[in-house]
Amino acid sequence: MERPWFASYSADVPHEIDVHEFSSIPDVIAKTVARYPERDAFINMGKAITYGELDQLSNRFAAFLQQDLKLARGARVAVMMPNLLQYPIAIFGILKAGMTVVNVNPLYTPRELEHQLKDSGAEAIVILANFAHTLESIIGHTPVKHVVVTDIGDLLGFPKRLLVNSVVRHVKKMVPPYRLPGHIGFNATLSRGKAHKLQPVVLSHDDLAFLQYTGGTTGVAKGAMLTHGNIVANMQQAHAWIREAVEEGKEIIVTALPLYHIFCLTANCMVFTKVGATNLLITNPRDIPGFVKELGKYPVTCMTGVNTLFNALANNPDFPKLDFRTWKLALGGGMAVQHAVADKWKKITGVPLVEAYGLTETSPAAMINPMTTREYNGMIGLPVPSTDAQIRDDNGKVLETGESGELFIKGPQVMKGYWQRPEETAKVIGPDGYLATGDVAVMSPTGYFKLVDRKKDMILVSGFNVYPNEIEDVVADHPGVMEVACIGVPDDKSGEAVKVFVVRKDPALTEKDVIAHCRANLTNYKVPRLVEFREQLPKSNVGKILRRELKPQ
Repeated sequence: MERPWFASYSADVPHEIDVHEFSSIPDVIAKTVARYPERDAFINMGKAITYGELDQLSNRFAAFLQQDLKLARGARVAVMMPNLLQYPIAIFGILKAGMTVVNVNPLYTPRELEHQLKDSGAEAIVILANFAHTLESIIGHTPVKHVVVTDIGDLLGFPKRLLVNSVVRHVKKMVPPYRLPGHIGFNATLSRGKAHKLQPVVLSHDDLAFLQYTGGTTGVAKGAMLTHGNIVANMQQAHAWIREAVEEGKEIIVTALPLYHIFCLTANCMVFTKVGATNLLITNPRDIPGFVKELGKYPVTCMTGVNTLFNALANNPDFPKLDFRTWKLALGGGMAVQHAVADKWKKITGVPLVEAYGLTETSPAAMINPMTTREYNGMIGLPVPSTDAQIRDDNGKVLETGESGELFIKGPQVMKGYWQRPEETAKVIGPDGYLATGDVAVMSPTGYFKLVDRKKDMILVSGFNVYPNEIEDVVADHPGVMEVACIGVPDDKSGEAVKVFVVRKDPALTEKDVIAHCRANLTNYKVPRLVEFREQLPKSNVGKILRRELKPQ
């Protein structure tokens, strides 16, 4: 097919990548370890581990999974924690052992966690102690047989480990009581693994690396099957795109978005590890003053984030006081970058905020603006190497330049499909290999793409997908609710906020009742910010509630 975007490619960016250069994720990481064994790979709370240490510790964890737990190749292992040093050790260990990582949002409610563990068939889980009580309440209904529990400070060394863990448990009371008989501590797994020898596993592009849960384009929570081939391809694609803007073995990238989210997982943990960068892990990015203080300790060069995070930093009075002379790259994804935020960011830092676009189903990078971009252009960029894109109408016809329609993506980074959902997979990946993104876009004459709107009713809250069906199901479970409809409304802080319209069954039902019910059953970002009571909801002639008539004009 014609690729008009080639004309806008930098001369330093290849049109195609060598998808066969690496056989697997561990294959890529092994090369980095060999080149930079003494370089810091990850830093968290002042503690650093080198690439050599990362390799050694992840080998031990892999050996523990293989030899101690006797998990078979292909077993699914869930990881439920924020950005800590334990995270890369765990996931690289799981991958080295030939197993599949199931990333879990640590803030999930028992209902959400139970669904994901059951659906994935996870046999083991690595979980932060702060959230172990959630697991306790549902583990009996899941296939999980092995539980590894870690505390925040476990890898910080003596005496900091004891101090941090004591403060978290006894002063801040951040670890609710839990009982998980037979669980093992994370540090104990490393000790046990040291006593075993890792049995090397030959991995190929077809082996499953991650089950990355998403609502996809159809709104039902399901696991996107991301193979080693998918992730390695996206590492190669993104590296080819940024390689003229970064120096291998010299970058320090701010890793503030959660590593369990596909954007940060691939961009920071994978791509920047490939180039021998140091990942500065931020465990709690919501603490903006603490975040800014941490940034001041290191000669940061790069950062990824979502619009709301860049906005929060730009509005912090201490952020402009930082020394930005080493900063060279800021990449925004997960949600649309707003013009005002991009302008303010560049004014403060001197670094342009470059927008990228992707989906969980594309591992995630599908389009990125060139690294030479100096000003906000309102575009999501150009297709990354070895990627094709089309704009199609509702009948599947490929549209001309300037016409808006659904965006379709094809490339080696497109997922294998949805876990155990062939029918759902067939809805989004056609026989020609193109993925229907569910997003409406338009292509400019120079090949740049602009996102127009989302085709479906998905709500985007601070870069996280929220699906009205799930919210409506939870609200409808309240005994005081007769009918409910959910939409997204514009919000200055989060991009969009969740709003529900409720027809009461119980006249005494209040807004506080509805929100309290949602907080007990939904992760915080999914909880409605607004509740409006109505006598009736707009419906079609067959009785279907019409959300579009509730949206603000």
